[in-house]
Amino acid sequence: MKNLFLVGALSLISFFSMSQTAEEIANNYYQAIGGAKWEAVKSILMTANIDAGGMKIPLEIVQMKDGRMYTKINFQGQEIIQGAFDGKTSWSTNFMTQKAEKSTSDDNENAMRASKEFPDALVCYKKLGYTLTLEGEEKVDGVACHKLKLVKKTLLVEGKEVPNIEYYYIDKDSNVPIMTEQEINSGEMKGQIGQSKFSDYQEVSGVILPFSISQGLKDGASQAISFDKVLINASIDEKTFVYPEQ
Repeated sequence: MKNLFLVGALSLISFFSMSQTAEEIANNYYQAIGGAKWEAVKSILMTANIDAGGMKIPLEIVQMKDGRMYTKINFQGQEIIQGAFDGKTSWSTNFMTQKAEKSTSDDNENAMRASKEFPDALVCYKKLGYTLTLEGEEKVDGVACHKLKLVKKTLLVEGKEVPNIEYYYIDKDSNVPIMTEQEINSGEMKGQIGQSKFSDYQEVSGVILPFSISQGLKDGASQAISFDKVLINASIDEKTFVYPEQ
């Protein structure tokens, strides 16, 4: 009788686990990372040191709730800005000339479309009109995960609209993503699958963020970044976002 009860209980747990909807999984994720406390978050500032062949390169990433962002690299005494967006213009520093260059019209439009995804697309998918479906379960590095398919607003590539689909792998126990995957739609790596892995989730000012991110290609090389500091609503120099007119 005891064994029958145990089998029945396990079956019931399995049923409820499998019967979760994509919407419920996304909501569990939102609650796991702080829920309504994110409403008070206006900015995220993260700093790290990248190991490049034994050389430590300081890195600063800023993401604003209003969509503005930048990545700042301090290399050999020079501040290099990558992936900056001031709300209207997307730009980066050219590594060779050390001068700021505006992004292509396609990249600028794509930055504009993604600017409302704060803190990420999965949190605000409903508000943005994205489509979320549950694709089943998969293991990632031995961890049982829900696999979610998020169809976002299309991307503009060479003047044409192309699908913009991202897959989230949500740890069934912790309810947070441990990996995302997305097809690369342009450039030399077009057609390959970009992969990001997340770990070392920590609480900062009431919200939860990953302090370790590894980015690269599926079944290929990757670059790991471990953040030494994450600040919420820190004072940000507004001028850093703006494209410096030559």
